Amino acid sequence: MSMAPRTDLQSPAPHVADSHDLIRVHGARENNLKDVNIEIPKRRLTVFTGVSGSGKSSLVFDTIAAESQRLINETYSAFVQGFMPTLARPEVDVLDGLTTVITVDQQRLGADPRSTVGTATDANAMLRILFSRLGKPHIGSPKAFSFNVASISGAGAVTMERGGQTVKERRSFSITGGMCPRCEGRGSVSDLDLTQLYDDSKSLSEGAITVPGYTGGGWNSRLYSESGFFDPDKPIRKFTKKELHDFLHREPTRMKIAGINMTYEGLIPRIQRSMLAKEREGMQPHIREFVDRAVTFTTCPECDGTRLNEGARSSKIKRISIADACAMQISDLAEWVRGLDEPSVAPLLTALQQTLDSFVEIGLGYLSLDRPAGTLSGGEAQRVKMIRHLGSSLTDVTYVFDEPTIGLHPHDIQRMNDLLLRLRDKGNTVLVVEHKPETIAIADHVVDLGPGAGTAGGTVCFEGTVEGLRTGGTITGRHFDDRAAVKETVRKPTGTLEIRGARTHNLQGVDVDIPLGVLAVVTGVAGSGKSSLVHGSIPAGEGVVSVDQAAIRGSRRSNPATYTGLLDPIRKAFAKVNGVKPALFSANSEGACPTCNGAGVIYTDLAMMAGVATTCEECEGKRFQASVLDYHLGGRDISEVLAMSVTEAEEFFGAGEAATPAAHRILTRLADVGLGYLTLGQPLTTLSGGERQRLKLATHMAEKGGVYVLDEPTAGLHLADVEQLLGLLDRLVDAGKSVIVVEHHQAVMAHADWIIDLGPGAGHDGGRLVFEGTPADLVASRSTLTGKHLATYVGS
Repeated sequence: MSMAPRTDLQSPAPHVADSHDLIRVHGARENNLKDVNIEIPKRRLTVFTGVSGSGKSSLVFDTIAAESQRLINETYSAFVQGFMPTLARPEVDVLDGLTTVITVDQQRLGADPRSTVGTATDANAMLRILFSRLGKPHIGSPKAFSFNVASISGAGAVTMERGGQTVKERRSFSITGGMCPRCEGRGSVSDLDLTQLYDDSKSLSEGAITVPGYTGGGWNSRLYSESGFFDPDKPIRKFTKKELHDFLHREPTRMKIAGINMTYEGLIPRIQRSMLAKEREGMQPHIREFVDRAVTFTTCPECDGTRLNEGARSSKIKRISIADACAMQISDLAEWVRGLDEPSVAPLLTALQQTLDSFVEIGLGYLSLDRPAGTLSGGEAQRVKMIRHLGSSLTDVTYVFDEPTIGLHPHDIQRMNDLLLRLRDKGNTVLVVEHKPETIAIADHVVDLGPGAGTAGGTVCFEGTVEGLRTGGTITGRHFDDRAAVKETVRKPTGTLEIRGARTHNLQGVDVDIPLGVLAVVTGVAGSGKSSLVHGSIPAGEGVVSVDQAAIRGSRRSNPATYTGLLDPIRKAFAKVNGVKPALFSANSEGACPTCNGAGVIYTDLAMMAGVATTCEECEGKRFQASVLDYHLGGRDISEVLAMSVTEAEEFFGAGEAATPAAHRILTRLADVGLGYLTLGQPLTTLSGGERQRLKLATHMAEKGGVYVLDEPTAGLHLADVEQLLGLLDRLVDAGKSVIVVEHHQAVMAHADWIIDLGPGAGHDGGRLVFEGTPADLVASRSTLTGKHLATYVGS
């Protein structure tokens, strides 16, 4: 009797390829991380949280994302790698299970005047092709619609070797570009106010030139008074036309002055070359003040700010030129493109439509494609970078986000959360560095770093679910359900700042009285006109201290001591006690170690391989010459002072032999903003976004002013740090200052004395005043989006 074969009903063993479901990190020591070991689940949403400076970015960006990018770069040939940025291997023992990482960080888009929202997202490239195919009259290729391409033509003889003979041929070429010839594609032209350059009632001998560096009989002023082109004792207003031209516009001319060979040049081109060619942030304060006073930027009269020449503006589709299309609000442009039915360019229209719809979906439909990229906030720039990933068909990719909710109203955060979940549900791993409870709440997995910041952080305090975090006892867990109560009593204003008919950007003739002597908060959805109202209507001048969102610039040679000006009084104190020059106590000047030039490390460039930085053997990383370290102040040398934390230094310079009031004042401000743990000599490049924001705030607090204007000071701050910030704002107001804050954080709104709410929507749907009054009235009325979210937040 034959037996039927037995069927094995057990499920087959899982395939070995399905066992790689974790990203394993072992022994991570980048920046302040202390041998961190964690396992991150793939195809899930993991949120990294912790106080500002606890090591979140060091783990996610500088370790996981950096190693993934380095490994991908290594798959290319050495030739291709030579054109790529070289990346060093992070300080980590094991990194296992990595997938391709796509990083969406908060770095601002390039502030180049030619960079716009359209050029940064390829929407302009598609529009140019569209107009080159469908525009009437036809004027040329897509280059003819680009404001970055100038129209040029030329002809001449070309010599070449052909078949062993030298052959000459005549060649001609022409390129039709779209650049406006007057403003060179910038949209604005700069003019120098001549009254700020010289006093025409005086002669050169009497010091007529008022430009910084050209006064007091120095070489710059002697160049003009001894040039021989005009009488130095003759008032400038009496110069002939030729003399005035030589004085202001003459081409460079070699000549001898006082027996020295020099180049004479008209005053205007000389100033443009020596002062205006630099970025404003890199100028010395007195030069920057002069430039702000003397240079006026006006809309280009030839192209009316569109950046395009007449030819590019003349070609139209359905009576719309490319300049009109770029000036439209993107939500309106998407509708216009949807109405174009042209089978000959169907794939192009589909791709353009998807890009424009992504703008609207991500909450940026209020922008226009001609908006300069440098004017976007950090949150807007981050969302612009997300656009190219939204419709992507890629799966099993790791997306890394750096606080995607920065600059977002609570109403917009829900939309951002939906996008993060959508990326995860397509089968991707999503890693998010975040502080907002609304985003932490949607996480599948939470990693909490801390317990403190700087050297007090760098360890994993909690790893698990959101519910586990709530009961885990960490700083984040304790503050997770914190809800600031609406103030029962508010301060009485001491005066008002009247704004009438404000029309900057999308504002629609806003009239508002901002109370002074209190904490006033300006809020509204992203794109409603908050920054336009505050920065456009309150000039940062006499008595107004404005702290915007512009990023801190600084190399690895810059540190908190140099950035805040703290190093100057410290150097002078060392010099005075030891009877030597202050320059000796600068690692960027005379005191620098000659071997490493004050960098503390010797950097060896290995072409396409990662460069190697080794600690300088001469100074042992202290950055100073050995002889400089023999000079002491209060028993410490300069390298030991720079190794101190702000808290230690505040005590050190506060009393005793090392007492230095100027240094102590700056250190007190740094401690006030919660940076007591920072080391004075720590490179700026190692600071987190929240630390940079507070460092800038501490620096601006030194400025004398009665009105402080702060643009989203909670950016990058943990829930626990927000409490400290509110205490600082209260201290400013109690000291008699007026504080005006542009903010979305509900804790700051609830703490305000007065709220100004703009809206109701973004772009041309916003720009109107929808509420002004106390937070309690806003919660009670629930008449606006902000009111509804604030009421939910405070639980009323």
